[in-house]
Amino acid sequence: MTPLCRKIVAMPLITFEGSEDCGKIDADETARPTPGKWGIRPAVLREPGGTAIGEVIRHLLQHSEDNHAMTPETELLLFEASRSQLVREEIQPALRRGEWVICDRFFDSTTVYQGAARQLHLGLVKKLNAFVVGDCVPDLTFVLDIDRATAQSRLGNRKKFAIE
Repeated sequence: MTPLCRKIVAMPLITFEGSEDCGKIDADETARPTPGKWGIRPAVLREPGGTAIGEVIRHLLQHSEDNHAMTPETELLLFEASRSQLVREEIQPALRRGEWVICDRFFDSTTVYQGAARQLHLGLVKKLNAFVVGDCVPDLTFVLDIDRATAQSRLGNRKKFAIE
């Protein structure tokens, strides 16, 4: 191989999207570059979460006993708040250092879950996404898709997500 063929093209921000239990975590593991092989050590992040503030928001969204009364608008703004913190505290600094970033979920999930599933105004959701991420958009997004029966069998008793 010529040296030109061995050059790795930088794709520093890679995201994985898909429904609950579709295998994003497994795919993240598979997609991570082997540091010894390529000399790349990606920052691996998740959303919501990935920062101290983001993890508090994640707990509120997913595990708090009080979240059953949350309005779709509040949910949208909490996801955007977590993403804003993640972009500025983790993703942008990692990209400035020349690191790759692999993220489990990003703004596409918000467009689907809060925009389509919660029936919020898609134009507003897209504007909020753009406001929060600025020019920090994925270079590559993998959308993992599985059939409904498989997804529901993996979810078990987690009915909140099964309905979605």
